[in-house]
Amino acid sequence: MPPAHPFDATYLRDDADGDKLREECGVFGVIGVPEAANFVALGLHALQHRGQEAGGIVSYDAADGFNSARRFGYVRDNFTKQSLMETLPGELSIGHVRYSTSGGKMPVIRDVQPFFGEFSMGGAAIAHNGNITNAIALRKELIERGSIFQSNSDSECIIHLMARSLQQTIPERMEDALRRVEGAFSIVAMTRTKLIGVRDPLGVRPLVLGQVGDGWVLSSETCALDIIGAKYVREIEPGELVLITKNGVESHSPFRKQKPRFCIFEHVYFSRPDSIIGDRSVYETRRQIGVELAKESPIDADLVCPVPDSGVPAAIGFSQESGIPYAMGIIRNQYMGRTFIEPTEQIRNMGVRLKLNVNRALIKGKRVILVDDSVVRGTTSRKIREMILDAGAAEVHFRIASPPTAWPCFYGVDTPQRDKLLAATMSEEEMRQHLAVDSLKFISLDGMYRAVGEANGRDSNSPQYCDACFSGEYPVKPSDQIDQGFELKAAE
Repeated sequence: MPPAHPFDATYLRDDADGDKLREECGVFGVIGVPEAANFVALGLHALQHRGQEAGGIVSYDAADGFNSARRFGYVRDNFTKQSLMETLPGELSIGHVRYSTSGGKMPVIRDVQPFFGEFSMGGAAIAHNGNITNAIALRKELIERGSIFQSNSDSECIIHLMARSLQQTIPERMEDALRRVEGAFSIVAMTRTKLIGVRDPLGVRPLVLGQVGDGWVLSSETCALDIIGAKYVREIEPGELVLITKNGVESHSPFRKQKPRFCIFEHVYFSRPDSIIGDRSVYETRRQIGVELAKESPIDADLVCPVPDSGVPAAIGFSQESGIPYAMGIIRNQYMGRTFIEPTEQIRNMGVRLKLNVNRALIKGKRVILVDDSVVRGTTSRKIREMILDAGAAEVHFRIASPPTAWPCFYGVDTPQRDKLLAATMSEEEMRQHLAVDSLKFISLDGMYRAVGEANGRDSNSPQYCDACFSGEYPVKPSDQIDQGFELKAAE
């Protein structure tokens, strides 16, 4: 059997079964500081959880023009080398970390962002977090009109739409292009003199503004501002486009105003717990999810144990509300990284054990509540249950800090096809039997909404967030997927 491709997407996953949803990417940009690319590298390091497959940085310097570097792997393994960073001079720079779906399973360097285009009025680079749901139709139209694509990424459509625009400036061309785009986009872009940030009208994916010294920062999350000592200023509003120069921030509203539908799973899983979303601590929201889960699904047990690391805040909240002691019954190997030997079938079967190990002395003879963030395919959950029982646990109860994931995401998250999602084909009781646990309970949609600050729960007539992966109600129709035969949830 030939060795796995070193950049095969399955090879890079930190869970061997691909049993977690993956955010596709993170974006970061800086203007007005010396050696801006170094700040971008630090920011991307803080956003590494949003994409571990590859990263790229573009910078601009008046003497050297635009320069770029794109690499596979972690930021720490590439953009910490002085020899590389010296090739990215200037006070203006943007970057991107990537975990692909639209670019295909076998990544190639031409799919790595930021993308660069040379226009009659100068060059521009663009980094995109999200997913364009009409990309196939746009790509077909653009190719028929003579566009030559260099990558498999849906994001490249934006560059080609900009190139075909008749507007006079790059920001105007970007506005023109984005009016043709459907789906989710948070974009950080740059010209020779400007840093540009823009969110789609629904604000599905995050983007924040910060200030560092006399310069300005755009980032997917606030945690990346902290690493460079930047001050958080505010979120970029849904449908807002900001033009940033050394002189300050200019705000525009180029799109028809709509009710925002921010991705609720950013609160549940994607964002780092030390980030702030909508003036709310992500950590506190996740802790509150655990509180709601304990209220909704109490159980008599001896220990509350998180599935590290994403289950930790919810497990703390569950323990505090239930009065059942919190304990680290599962220990995570912090040095897992990529599989360090060829991932044969035998090694793949060990995948969870390479990452997690049971604290046997603590678990033996105990009735254990395991708190995890989600159940996708269920393969990892089954293996964790086996490990807990092997360690001598008397009972195993799963409490899940999100509703059942029954629908794929088309807005920038790597989701299995619907028939691969456990909750799409099984009831909660059938899932419990499949996982072979003593009990299984998910937080309700209303409970999750209460945890993010909506006291009355979810407004079924006009949901406050995008929760399509749980409800099947897509705020933007996934045009390409419908064309390929995907069936939307029937109106109830």
